[in-house]
Amino acid sequence: MSSTGDDLEKWGADVISGRDKSALAFVMRRVLGVFSLLFRVIAVTRVSNFLSGRIEQADFATMVVSVGNLTVGGTGKTPVVEKLAYELNKRGRKVAILSRGYKSKALKKPQTWEGVSRDDAYDIMPKVVSDHHKTHLKPPYSGDEPYMLAKNLPGVTVLVGKDRVKSANFALNHLETDTFVLDDGMQYLKLKHKFDIVLLDQNSPFGTEALLPRGTLRESPKQLKRADLIIITKCKELSDDALMTRIKKYNPIAEIVQCRHEAVELENLFTGERRPLSYLDGKHVSAISGIAVPTSFENLLEKHGAKIEFHRTFSDHHNFTQKEIDRFMDRSFNRDVNLIVTTEKDAVRFLRPTELDTPVYFLRIEIKILSGQQAWDNAINAICGQHHRHPVDYGARQILHGVK
Repeated sequence: MSSTGDDLEKWGADVISGRDKSALAFVMRRVLGVFSLLFRVIAVTRVSNFLSGRIEQADFATMVVSVGNLTVGGTGKTPVVEKLAYELNKRGRKVAILSRGYKSKALKKPQTWEGVSRDDAYDIMPKVVSDHHKTHLKPPYSGDEPYMLAKNLPGVTVLVGKDRVKSANFALNHLETDTFVLDDGMQYLKLKHKFDIVLLDQNSPFGTEALLPRGTLRESPKQLKRADLIIITKCKELSDDALMTRIKKYNPIAEIVQCRHEAVELENLFTGERRPLSYLDGKHVSAISGIAVPTSFENLLEKHGAKIEFHRTFSDHHNFTQKEIDRFMDRSFNRDVNLIVTTEKDAVRFLRPTELDTPVYFLRIEIKILSGQQAWDNAINAICGQHHRHPVDYGARQILHGVK
């Protein structure tokens, strides 16, 4: 994205989040509020049509697990997908993660695959980032999060494509697959879900409480009723009674897990050298990120003793240019920082600087469950043990959804 486009995207995010207090932003929010009313009608009708069967869903005789959220970005979904796929793979499941591959580039020529002719490749093949044996694509063609998942999950397949029904068909016909993990799948209803995991950020569980385009909600909070497992992420402490009561109001039968995204270690982006988190203590650091909630990254660094000299932020999934990286490196060098730190997601898009005079590390993140370990284990057991019907009592689920 160009600098102008990136700035426009950041401004748009500030408008709908309410961070921009200007008169222009106020007017824009009023205008966008009208469109949100239309969006609500469309979203509710769409979900109703799929769940009632008026619009047909592709229904595969295998487990389809959706991991998604009600809001636009920022819930920390990728580490949850990674933990889920890792544990399912460890239990012997042949997992394929189906990702949209947001902001990934189109291939210059189709991949080749045994049993697929070159003429048919574009029609039946998604982009195969990795299979159960090796990685086949790198950024920018895979997308940052799919590549990160492929790198961290040997033995797991990662497929990218907007048409995830096509991805599922390919995985079943050409790869050994018995479990699909639908990445960012709550709103992707063309493929029938067998188990729904919905994430809520504890710090902003329902975003701005307004639907797109006025706010950050993709769907009404009432749609939590579709969840089988609700995961509250980025917890500073256990959630208060008010949030838990509201969740139970929308969905009294789903189990709840509360977790925190914790830093595990530092890894040098260009040498692979690993350092303990204690290495940050007292260090003067410059940070660079293109994520939905950059303050969460800053908080992690400061928690481990880093002194942040400056933090260059970009819009989520921003593709860094060489000029941006070199300018940032020059600024870091002039400030005499000890090291540069970026996120693991941004690391896959970080270009090698023209002059590498300051070490660059990324922060490895994992999920730590604070409460609801049994609920998580129950979900893993249900996903592994039942492939042809929903693990939750289906009659109760139909009543909750209002589907007769």
